[in-house]
Amino acid sequence: MNHVSNLNNRWEHTLQFRDQLRATGKTLVFTNGHFDLLHVGHLDYLEKARALGDALILGVNGDGSTEQLKGTGRPIVPAFERARLLAALRPVDAVVIFDDPTAEELIRKLQPEIYVKGGDYTHKHLPERASVEAYGGRVVLIDYLPGHSTTELIRKIRALP
Repeated sequence: MNHVSNLNNRWEHTLQFRDQLRATGKTLVFTNGHFDLLHVGHLDYLEKARALGDALILGVNGDGSTEQLKGTGRPIVPAFERARLLAALRPVDAVVIFDDPTAEELIRKLQPEIYVKGGDYTHKHLPERASVEAYGGRVVLIDYLPGHSTTELIRKIRALP
């Protein structure tokens, strides 16, 4: 499938893809994030998420929600460009751009069997958890690849002479 959509553009293709998966008894995995400055830690995370099911749909925070949640100067790469890069990765079947601060609306619409987030949410409140559990979905936390984060990458770039 490998396409990019948002809630106003080609969203119906994403829902049709989900329906096709369900009709054949396949498992849909969903995760979301900013994915600003794509790096190997992102790839590792997406590979682990995809391994949990038959297809992976990825929600990418739009520019507005990324700035709101990450601060001034973010995102570094615009949402559509991030989404195009992510859609080209082997583990990703579809990408949806959204501008809400959480992925709760996407989760309520998609109702994936498995919702994945990074292991850093072990001790944090996961706002999407209630939505996933309300329809019987499962939340899985995946450990990050140590030493690989966008924040760390930005820090290294800023330290360059």
